[in-house]
Amino acid sequence: MSWIVLFFAGLFEVAWAVGLKYTEGFTRLWPSLLTALAMAASLGLLGLAMKNLPLGTAYAIWTGIGAVGTVIAGILLFGESIAPLRLLSIALILCGLVGLKLSH
Repeated sequence: MSWIVLFFAGLFEVAWAVGLKYTEGFTRLWPSLLTALAMAASLGLLGLAMKNLPLGTAYAIWTGIGAVGTVIAGILLFGESIAPLRLLSIALILCGLVGLKLSH
């Protein structure tokens, strides 16, 4: 169950990172409020997951989900680069996340 909670914590991290783009420097009320809620949800779920998962593993996977998800969101929502080196770098992060999960 902790792994599922951690996965959703990572998804909320992606949500708040993307939300930051829409806040326009926290000058837009609703995007700012939704971003703050996503931040709170992400950290809250991370804290719950860490009850049963090792600190280093949980934190690394949380940030990894956030990093990979945010890059994918940037590509899909904002037309960011899909250069081969960028995609390879994301694949390497995913390999590291799988390695951490398998070594737990």
